Amino acid sequence: MLGSMDILIIAIGVAFAVTVHEFMHAWTADRLGDPTPRQQGRITLNPLAHFDLFGTLALIFFRFGWGKPVQFNPNNLRFPRRDSALIALAGPMTNLVTAFVLAAPLKLMSQNITEASSAAFVFLFLVLKGISDISVILFSLNVLPLPPFDGSKIVGLIIPHRYERQYNNFLYHAPKYIILFILFDIFVLSNVFKISIIGLLVGTVAQWVFALVSLGA
Repeated sequence: MLGSMDILIIAIGVAFAVTVHEFMHAWTADRLGDPTPRQQGRITLNPLAHFDLFGTLALIFFRFGWGKPVQFNPNNLRFPRRDSALIALAGPMTNLVTAFVLAAPLKLMSQNITEASSAAFVFLFLVLKGISDISVILFSLNVLPLPPFDGSKIVGLIIPHRYERQYNNFLYHAPKYIILFILFDIFVLSNVFKISIIGLLVGTVAQWVFALVSLGA
């Protein structure tokens, strides 16, 4: 059972990680020629602009969730396939960079935490660790090559042109089935059978990322 302090720390981590993730999607789309995110007020670091109630609650309680998706128009991009992949990649890569940037400070802080450490110092350490952990989870989730995650759009870059229409149809229709499966995975497989396919996939990627990040600390 999560305590109020745990929820606060996770909420701060979610707010930061989701905000920079969605901001970078919007900023990259704008830089590549599509004004849609700017017109919708998404090029901002205000967490409220990227807030999705259900996605945020899911991240806090299930360690799976999402922000408000950034919309962009591929017709405004100079190279739609390449640029769409770059826009998709911008979000999870920002989360990965965040984890790497925080690795050294977190290691240094952990080595200096003692029983005499101030409550403010411990709280700051826990908040930064929460941001790092949520960033790794968001990265690990979004590199999955399944719609609506960013990895599915990155995969679109290598799909042969003759299958592009079929793959775009897949991206359009598949998300609702993927989300239904994820809900089944969370509420049935995890609770009844004590297994989680999505958790296993995300957990495996996250373990590799945590190991890689620790090398840079």
